[in-house]
Amino acid sequence: MTEIAATRPASTVLLLRDGTTSAEIEIFMMVRHHQIEFNSGALVFPGGSVDKNDNEIAANPALYSGGEGLDADALGFRIAGVRETFEESGILLARPKGSSELVDAKRADALALAHRSALNEGKITFQTILTDNGLVLALDALVPYAHWITPEGMPKRFDTWFFLAAAPPEQLGAHDGKESTDSIWVSAREALAGGESGRFKLPFPTTRNLIRLGKQPNVAAALEDSKAMSIVTVMPVMTKTATGRQLRIPKEAGYDGEVFDVGAMG
Repeated sequence: MTEIAATRPASTVLLLRDGTTSAEIEIFMMVRHHQIEFNSGALVFPGGSVDKNDNEIAANPALYSGGEGLDADALGFRIAGVRETFEESGILLARPKGSSELVDAKRADALALAHRSALNEGKITFQTILTDNGLVLALDALVPYAHWITPEGMPKRFDTWFFLAAAPPEQLGAHDGKESTDSIWVSAREALAGGESGRFKLPFPTTRNLIRLGKQPNVAAALEDSKAMSIVTVMPVMTKTATGRQLRIPKEAGYDGEVFDVGAMG
């Protein structure tokens, strides 16, 4: 019997803003570098694995707000989401200590310029950046949106929480040029059309979450709807078909279906 690969905890953040040229929500998305092992070349949301330092931050409540009532694991997912968002986009969901306002765009840009490369290279920890700059993570800015677990049988598996967050005003974000090679603010409709045309490579969970998000009229409505949702864990079950593969997910997860043809998967 083939051994089932263990899952790694991970977080993904859908950064949202109301459309600048249309009435649609826009989402910050990046194109993964083609040499990256997981989802190479795909159009994705910022995100990545929970690491040891995330859990160390979780153990120090002075470094975050909005974590009331959450256990250590839940805190780790949210902290990883904020850190990965900063690493991959330069957008920072944090507040100066004692302030109720998020860090403004000018300071976020300065912090990214000073520390982002070193953080990505493991030369500095996120905890050190927060402590040295008097910052508190705004965990309350993240709203749980979905929970996906990579199917059994895949060689690399993740236990991933998806979060929604309104992008701080004027923080525009930019890819890091290493793990990601391009970045855009794009509507769900445009991203899905790009997936259909071949312009974009969209992973299955990304596609399903874009379709669901695309039904929302604006950022405020999306956040409120997400707060009211009962999140159902999705671990797709794969079966082979004559033309490729099918994925079965729980109907009650709210993705307008239960069985999806996904063609040939890598």
